[in-house]
Amino acid sequence: MSRVQVEVRDSVAHVVMCRGEAGNAIDLAMARALLSAATACCERDVRAVLLRGEGRSFCVGGDLREFAAMVGQERHDHLMAVTDTLHEALLVFGSMDAPVIAAVQGAVAGAGVGLAAAADLALAAEDATFLLAYTGIGYSPDAGATWWLPRLVGPKRAMELLLTNPRISAGEAAAMGLVTRVVDGATLDGEARQLAGQLAKGATNAFGVTKRLVVQGLSSALGAHMDREARALSTAAVSPEGVEGVDAFLTKRPPRFHRPGAD
Repeated sequence: MSRVQVEVRDSVAHVVMCRGEAGNAIDLAMARALLSAATACCERDVRAVLLRGEGRSFCVGGDLREFAAMVGQERHDHLMAVTDTLHEALLVFGSMDAPVIAAVQGAVAGAGVGLAAAADLALAAEDATFLLAYTGIGYSPDAGATWWLPRLVGPKRAMELLLTNPRISAGEAAAMGLVTRVVDGATLDGEARQLAGQLAKGATNAFGVTKRLVVQGLSSALGAHMDREARALSTAAVSPEGVEGVDAFLTKRPPRFHRPGAD
């Protein structure tokens, strides 16, 4: 069975990490499967992505047993292969117009935190706990953790999480901005599916532009960024989505957004 399963229903890609017996730990096969899944989402009519892990945990990070089975240069080269592949998967997920929603439960550690942080929206079950863990085993972070965390929770809090490795609750993660909100564990799947379905009916191209503007704004001067916003808005106004959205608003009906050429 593949480490990751992808099923597209009603324009929502359900991406499931299928290594529940190992906490969905990321070995090389899992990294490759995540990259294949991300690529598949780009090649199909996907308007929202829902990422989750099977079993009790979302993702406990890298597969330390696999890493420990190697020594010296072999371990070094293997870690490079795992991280390069995982990072490419994250870049592909991040570059798509479709919003990516992470539904997280149980243990979220190491690269699992990176996966949740990189998602556009993240719902956390009440039982979710977050632990960076890298420096606790003498490793440095990956999965974009040192890029996302300072932007989401602030540099000082990010440094605390990365250097002292506290285990934080779902409520604490939401309060500091690491996840979007906390939901009852029994309703996590349903609420995540509902959110993904809602977004899949939205203006996908506008979502993609908005995602890129938010990321670009984190490192842009205000004037240059507002110029970028103006150009993007003007382009959106004459796009099929923009025309449909305004017409729907003025005629008091729900908008019918779709990709050009899609049914």
